[in-house]
Amino acid sequence: MYPIVRKEKLADQIYLMDIKAPRVARECLPGQFIIAKMDEVGERIPLTICDYDREKETVTIVVQTIGAGTERMMALSEGDALEDFVGPLGCPSELCLEKNLEETKKKHIVYIAGGLGTAPVYPQVKWLKEHGIAVDVIMGSRTKDLLFYIDEMKAVAENVYVTTDDGTYGFHGNGCQQLEALTGEGKHYDVCVAIGPMIMMKFVSLLTKKLEIPTIVSMNPIMVDGTGMCGACRLVVGGEVKFACVDGPEFDGHLVDFDQAMKRQLQYKTEEGRAKLAYEEGNTHHGGCGQCGGDR
Repeated sequence: MYPIVRKEKLADQIYLMDIKAPRVARECLPGQFIIAKMDEVGERIPLTICDYDREKETVTIVVQTIGAGTERMMALSEGDALEDFVGPLGCPSELCLEKNLEETKKKHIVYIAGGLGTAPVYPQVKWLKEHGIAVDVIMGSRTKDLLFYIDEMKAVAENVYVTTDDGTYGFHGNGCQQLEALTGEGKHYDVCVAIGPMIMMKFVSLLTKKLEIPTIVSMNPIMVDGTGMCGACRLVVGGEVKFACVDGPEFDGHLVDFDQAMKRQLQYKTEEGRAKLAYEEGNTHHGGCGQCGGDR
């Protein structure tokens, strides 16, 4: 069992939890994720690692209540426990690896966090600051009430630019418009990291391709087992089939087929859609997820 040692409301329907998970806290790095399960019959919920404390043996997750599973999870309180807390899963961010540190120090980096994407952006920016690398962050949200971690981000980033679609806080517009404004003012970036809703990452990638800024995106398709067995998180990147849970979650944003990924995400929500995907994708689909039948 994995006790909840802290629970805090960050914004409307967005909550933070610190989970006592010694092995995960010891091994995880920025960019990775976990899969949580409330009990033996509960659904498996993939969640980005927002922070970790190796001494306290805790891992921080941020959850938005959007369905039955997350509603049940958010009904838990400090002192309650999760049945499973599996991780760390996925590959760490390439920018947050000691072996790449000298090359990373040479780059001017901008992060664009859309909505809940602030959660996975924070540990990367924090790690980079701890290793002497200053980066800029653009934080975007639909409205002021959904913003969180502004002060925390300001403590670790060189510059933080907050945007809201409705203009209720900060720059009136989205992350793409803020990046255009910054580059128009003479800002230069060698790499952009965009994390957020898939449609947001698509448009950031289209913009940065025009601006000739190499771009990393963190893909968040539907996941089931998180180990590459089920095929739910199948993507096409540079014409090749990839699986976000084991090959990612980070990919070259200019190579990701976002239209295919978004269409597939919608199609995966129905039984008929899952069967059609299994037929169309054949041997590259995998199987065994309990949703579409078949074996790997």
